[in-house]
Amino acid sequence: MTIGRGRPQNEEGRSAREIQCYDFLDSLGISYLRADHDPAATMEDCERIDRELGGPICKNLFLRNRQGTKFYLLLMPGNKPFRTKELSAQTGSSRLSFGEPADMMRLIGTEPGCASVLGLMNDTKQEVALLADRDVLREERFGCHPCANTSSVLFSTKDLLEKILPALGRQFQTVELIGSDEIRE
Repeated sequence: MTIGRGRPQNEEGRSAREIQCYDFLDSLGISYLRADHDPAATMEDCERIDRELGGPICKNLFLRNRQGTKFYLLLMPGNKPFRTKELSAQTGSSRLSFGEPADMMRLIGTEPGCASVLGLMNDTKQEVALLADRDVLREERFGCHPCANTSSVLFSTKDLLEKILPALGRQFQTVELIGSDEIRE
């Protein structure tokens, strides 16, 4: 694993989607750390990256309702269990499940394992609703993949909220996940 500041000097072998993320972050004047690593396929892989970067890599889940008519991108702490029933109660959308890979590619331009809030720049029709767990918003820093699971970026949560989301024209719904099948009233 290698750690660097900002975009990679050598972009050879990187996808256009990943380079687009660096272009976007740079255009907003966002300072970020970058880790280049083996594919991060599990949250255990991300925990190792967290330690190296010094901040949390967010779990990004691409979800849909049962009918496949509503799509969501959920930002949540990597160490928190995900319970669909708990989120369904807060969004009013029953029977949430993971979105299909084809829908993920069509809507946010990424593949499974690479979902990222930065992928929302590809959702120009804003068909994907953004959900953010309250605990993610409480962190000082925010980490995610730049639409490729062989790199991770870490920037301030303030930049996410005050620069990135406004530049994307995005609102979000704050949710509170406790990782339990019990529903809070």
